Amino acid sequence: MSDLNIPSLTLPSGAKMPTFGVGTWRMGEDDRMREAEAAALRHGLARGFTLIDTAEMYGDGEAERIVGDAIGPRRADVFITTKVLPQNSSKRGTIAACERSLKRLKTDRIDLYLLHWRGAPPLQETVAAFADLKNAGKILDWGVSNFDIGDMRDLAAVDMAKECAANQVLYNLSRRGIEYDLMPFCRDRDIPIMAYSPIEQGRILTHPGLREVAKRHGASPAQAALAWLLRQDNVVTIPKATTLKHVDDNLAALDLTLTPDDLVTLDKHFPPPNEAEPLDML
Repeated sequence: MSDLNIPSLTLPSGAKMPTFGVGTWRMGEDDRMREAEAAALRHGLARGFTLIDTAEMYGDGEAERIVGDAIGPRRADVFITTKVLPQNSSKRGTIAACERSLKRLKTDRIDLYLLHWRGAPPLQETVAAFADLKNAGKILDWGVSNFDIGDMRDLAAVDMAKECAANQVLYNLSRRGIEYDLMPFCRDRDIPIMAYSPIEQGRILTHPGLREVAKRHGASPAQAALAWLLRQDNVVTIPKATTLKHVDDNLAALDLTLTPDDLVTLDKHFPPPNEAEPLDML
């Protein structure tokens, strides 16, 4: 039984995407961890997670298989995001990649299908493939990942660009460059930002400023960093969790409300950008 109340965003299809979920980057890379990773996903679903983000690249497809196994009969309750690699993103290649992902995920549809990053195939081809897949009911919405402001402007010139439902990028307290131009561009077009690596793969957790804010609330630095993202409109947060405790710790961030003083402290230690910066990627 779910004990969570996670807000959602409405996508172009009319579907609702939760603003908090779980990522699976680096899952499926060690067979010894497979059952623990699946158990963490099942525990998150039992607690009320419904958004799971994955990609054909992760574990060379194994992360998608873990997601499919973890979901089991609960497919109707889950919002699945996965991604096509740029080298597969021609029109024919995107459709074939989607079919492979559907098989690994053991499902007949993907809720949100993203181009993982921009590749050599023209964007028009990829978007045309997305449109065909959407018309066939194999994906419900589509979007992009790791698209900088120039990429988004190029995408905006493509037919059906208004259907772009998300841009998944690296965004956390230590990576705020998107706030200068990319985030306003996406906000003006009602394109949600999906924030991956929201705690910078753990590297920001020892930062004195973040620890100071967390201590004020009796919370962990990770919870404070996640709460900083969760307070923002049109931002979706997808921290990875591979243990039951990690899932529970992440979910506790939903109950943490940062104060104006907290935000001043965080801005002091993690200042927002005052000029355009290249998009960060991991």
